[in-house]
Amino acid sequence: MLFETPLPIPSPLRAAVRAATRGDETACIEALLAQAALPPEALARIEAVAGKLVREVRRERMRAGGIDAFLHEYALSSDEGVVLMCLAEALLRIPDAETADRLIKDKIGGADWERHLGHSESVFVNASTWALMLTGRIVSLDRSGPSADWWAALGRLVSRSGEPVIRQAVTQAMRIMGEQFVIGRTIGEALERARPMEERGYDFSYDMLGEAARTMADADRYFESYVDAIAAIGSRAAGRGPIAGPGLSVKLSALHPRYEFAQSARVMRELVPRLKRLSMLAKAADIGLTIDAEEADRFDLSLDVVEAISGDPDLAGWQGLGLAVQAYQKRAAP
Repeated sequence: MLFETPLPIPSPLRAAVRAATRGDETACIEALLAQAALPPEALARIEAVAGKLVREVRRERMRAGGIDAFLHEYALSSDEGVVLMCLAEALLRIPDAETADRLIKDKIGGADWERHLGHSESVFVNASTWALMLTGRIVSLDRSGPSADWWAALGRLVSRSGEPVIRQAVTQAMRIMGEQFVIGRTIGEALERARPMEERGYDFSYDMLGEAARTMADADRYFESYVDAIAAIGSRAAGRGPIAGPGLSVKLSALHPRYEFAQSARVMRELVPRLKRLSMLAKAADIGLTIDAEEADRFDLSLDVVEAISGDPDLAGWQGLGLAVQAYQKRAAP
């Protein structure tokens, strides 16, 4: 005869979270609408401040030639914008040069880059447009017009010996775009690039990009990276504390290769001590440590881990433990 071990009775707070996970859509929306109700004067004030902030940020980044200016010119509603986004994503996944060359020739050659030249106030955008226009003409060898012979000759030259140059140029352009979203390849590089913005009052929480650990060796490597990052961020924070200073975001699935509900007992036994050590280091460095969100079906397990850490007496008095909440889920409010 088989006997099942009864599941522990959840606390009222946890029960509310579980009950809301797949709650009735109408009831959920009505509750959120009630919470979101604000008086007209508050709504007007919020709209005015938010609009001012958005306009100022966009104006500043347009002048600086950032990604906002680039995406403003090459909107995803245009063929050229779609081409660029496809290239940016696809080139990161192509392992060999020949396939990359073929993709560039297929995508860039047919776009109408000339119509974007000189339209933006950003020097970066106009320079990128000129490069894309030149590249597009080079890889499209059937151009006609007054300069057709010159472009054809240049095209033949590049086709014989220079297509790798095009590939490198486009790859570099995609890398520049990527740097708008990834602040650094190492924690040291990220801290240096963030310094000018920090001096202007911005706060940063650093996230180590990467896939979840597949083996314990992966988990060990990620753990050591987190240890190094805490030391580096703590040095930069200079005693500002977990609220005013920079912090670190930790992905639990990077710390254990079997971070899943079926292995919950093993996770609590093996992962929690690792997270506690990172938390103790963050407490000693006086910085914040945020537990990042995982896939939706792992969230309950994440709460078990958070509960175990937040209740640890060794971490008493530290105000730096955080939890990322996916606000679009029905259980976000409880």
